[in-house]
Amino acid sequence: MHNIKDTLDPRPPTPGPLTCWVVTDGKAGMENQCVGLAEALGLTPVIKRVKLRSPWKQLSPFLRHGLQWAFDGAGDDITPPWPDLLIATGRASVPAALYARRMSRKDGGRGTVTVQIQNPVIDPSRFDLVIVPRHDALSGANVMTTRGSLHRVTPEMLAREAKKFAPQIAHLPNPRIAVLVGGTNAVYSLTPREMKVLAAQLKALANSGASLMITPSRRTGDENMAILREAMQGTNAYIWDWNGPVPNPYYGMLGLADAIIATCDSVGMVTEACSTGKPVMIVNLPGGSDKFRRFHQAMRDDGMTRPFTGHIDDWVYAPLDDMKLVADRIRSLLT
Repeated sequence: MHNIKDTLDPRPPTPGPLTCWVVTDGKAGMENQCVGLAEALGLTPVIKRVKLRSPWKQLSPFLRHGLQWAFDGAGDDITPPWPDLLIATGRASVPAALYARRMSRKDGGRGTVTVQIQNPVIDPSRFDLVIVPRHDALSGANVMTTRGSLHRVTPEMLAREAKKFAPQIAHLPNPRIAVLVGGTNAVYSLTPREMKVLAAQLKALANSGASLMITPSRRTGDENMAILREAMQGTNAYIWDWNGPVPNPYYGMLGLADAIIATCDSVGMVTEACSTGKPVMIVNLPGGSDKFRRFHQAMRDDGMTRPFTGHIDDWVYAPLDDMKLVADRIRSLLT
């Protein structure tokens, strides 16, 4: 039976946990940035991978009318109940963030707090917070800049992944060097010519007493991988090549490494390497852009990276950790 005391009790109801969506087009690197931020806030997000219909597919983020019809049924629904927080990145995610923000505030409430990672191209004031790396050179009252990209790396995660991966490389002597190999993208090239030079340098390192833990990217390519495998034969090297039952031990390698070598083509990869506080040496590749050049110069100026010249340097710096500052800013928007 209904108790009148329940009706008259002046205490407000206990608020439930905050709800959070992560909205992207499904690219793993983009999604991981958003998930990492949600985890830094102590939230378990609902993952939304969106697809856009024409003409929004071609005109996003500039076409902002009729957003209720923008979403293709092949992707996840963008429908109520709206979350307390929406973290998004990528051009395809912009209509979802704008639509959720608009519809959740229709009745005058606070609505969904929208956080857009990376430059949304349109006016940042259309979101509650825009988070961009400083090399994007974007500014505004609600724009927060970071030194690199956001990610999921924490000391706890590295320790956990290192423990899982350690048996795989127990036979390798110290020092152990993690080698993060990317590949050709829109601004850099990794051709067999560059790979032969890098492979020869790595072989010399492995023959000098160091051991190598090598993880490639899907952009590395079959021909480059063949060059790398041939050079590493008979050396103290472990190469993960996307095959076999073992998941990519990338984070385990970061956790176990005494130093890290990384190609220059990925801001995310270099940022994660620098979050360890371990020496990070950068392999230069042909190409580049103004944004990449600003990023790498800033990492060198901050004492986090040095060019890879074929040998291992040793130095100390404070690990890159912008995630706490970003999480604190978002908490202030949620209170």
